[in-house]
Amino acid sequence: MKKIFTTVIAAIVAASSLSAIKTADLIWHDMKAYPLHGTVAPDAEKSYSRLPDSLKTKIRSELWDLGANSAGLYIRFATDASAIGARWKALNKFNMNHMTATGIRGLDLYTRLDDGTWTTVGSARPSFNSHNTTAMIITDMKRAMREYMLYLPLYDGVDSVFIGIDSAAVIRQPMADSPRSARPVVMYGTSILQGGCASRPGMAHASILERRLDREVINLGFSGNARLDPEIAQIIAATPASAIVIDALPNLTTPLLNERMEQFVSIIRTAQPTTPIVLVESPIFPVMRFNTETLETISEKNKALDTIYRRLHSTDPNIYYFSGRDVLGDCYEGTVDNYHFTDMGFTRYAESLLPLLRQLTDK
Repeated sequence: MKKIFTTVIAAIVAASSLSAIKTADLIWHDMKAYPLHGTVAPDAEKSYSRLPDSLKTKIRSELWDLGANSAGLYIRFATDASAIGARWKALNKFNMNHMTATGIRGLDLYTRLDDGTWTTVGSARPSFNSHNTTAMIITDMKRAMREYMLYLPLYDGVDSVFIGIDSAAVIRQPMADSPRSARPVVMYGTSILQGGCASRPGMAHASILERRLDREVINLGFSGNARLDPEIAQIIAATPASAIVIDALPNLTTPLLNERMEQFVSIIRTAQPTTPIVLVESPIFPVMRFNTETLETISEKNKALDTIYRRLHSTDPNIYYFSGRDVLGDCYEGTVDNYHFTDMGFTRYAESLLPLLRQLTDK
């Protein structure tokens, strides 16, 4: 057993050394020079923040701290590199017991194909022992100029991001406006929207929808803290959008829902009188098949939301409703812990929302 253990450790060390040798040969480029998407705060003091500096003293500290998580943020660039690496510094070196480190604080690289669709290239796995990571993403590619998008961590933030390319390659600003940046979809919600528990950043359902719609999605998922704070409604209201999705029920009690939802929508409506707004029920989680208390609680909230929707829709035809039963369907294997989604669950969620969002954003 000791011999096997020693062999495994030696293999890990060898793999790490190989990575170090390869990344040492790369030329590094600071990604602050390239377009950042998915944020409502492009001029924030922290370069990779989701929220503007003006909110720091106006919102709950929990919201502000979660706004430093880079969920949904991505950097666009183009290069003809045959090898690509990444070097970044995580703000917190955060870990959870039900989500992969790659999803929490890793990076995820996609490239645009000739038909305009996006496909995964590879992910950059974070260091276990340090805030700082240097990792290879892909090697030995045929040299060709390609467009890339680099998704940033879902449940941690980054202080700096560098892309490394082989010395014979060039890197430049992206040419294609893809995903389209004008009038993004703005999504507001809970830990599920933030990306818990996707295996890597590109597998959060907001990011899947972004690639399927070919339209930028602003991810305003705040784990455990989607409580319809009016300051967040004001930020959404100030962001010209093609559609707005409000998916906060798992973080709300029925009294809080009844107290705040219509005011939250009203703040947005004052600034964007005709933008489609989608109210999303709580998903029908697998646990509800067995846990009667959870079934009753979530059913009560969904019923309350339906009542609010009917009241709003009677005078506003641009209010839409999305049933929780359509999120996972009969897929009971799509969660980690009966609540938070696996990649399977996120894919099902994205596919169920896609037809409605496509209809609304194509208007």
